[in-house]
Amino acid sequence: MKTSARTHEGKVALVTGAAQGIGQAMAVALAERGAYVIATDIHVPEETLEKIGPRASGYQLDVTKIEDWKALEFRIQDMGCVDIVVNNAGYFPNSGIDNLDFPTWRKTMSTNLDSHFLSVKTFLPAMRKKKWGRFIGISSNMVGLAIPGMSHYITTKMGIIGFMRGLANDVAGDGITANAVLPGLTNTKAIADQPDEIRRATWEQQAIKRLGEPEDITGVVLFLTSNDASFITGQAIVVDGGQYRIG
Repeated sequence: MKTSARTHEGKVALVTGAAQGIGQAMAVALAERGAYVIATDIHVPEETLEKIGPRASGYQLDVTKIEDWKALEFRIQDMGCVDIVVNNAGYFPNSGIDNLDFPTWRKTMSTNLDSHFLSVKTFLPAMRKKKWGRFIGISSNMVGLAIPGMSHYITTKMGIIGFMRGLANDVAGDGITANAVLPGLTNTKAIADQPDEIRRATWEQQAIKRLGEPEDITGVVLFLTSNDASFITGQAIVVDGGQYRIG
């Protein structure tokens, strides 16, 4: 970490999709800033727990299932209010519209978008009582790029931006903010099989000529979930080395 500031001391942060990549990096960074982290994934994220140590606990969570969210809420009730929710879990199969079937469409919608709604319904009431809370939705800079075979994925990532913007209006009076973060292509296991020439073609379009690392995404998340960002809500912040240009 670039700073040892304990900006998140006393906060409880929940991170979905925390087993690897960006989710793991965010969970570790939040713990280093003083938060107690609840790390979740489709399987208990053991590696992430080992990296963090005693300032974290891990749970299995299928973000598409309301019963899993209810079970998690019950299991962590002794930890107090969840102050910060970082929705990072995602599903991104590549499929052109001609081959895209409805089950794939629905799984993409439920994993990438329904999960945000379910997390809010689970943790918003306690945040409102405390008069403080942070929701972060991990979207993607792909919403502004011309990439074939990802109509279903882009739909959900645009939806996250819209949901965060709408949610921000509903919860602002209770000291709660909601923002979307849009990473670019990031060096994770999800792109491990991608040819080097495709990666290079991506970062050659960026101002910063390199592939993003999971740790590159943590700074904006740490800022948005701190008191320093109490007047920032309903925003979509791009973190992609300067690839996505508005206009």
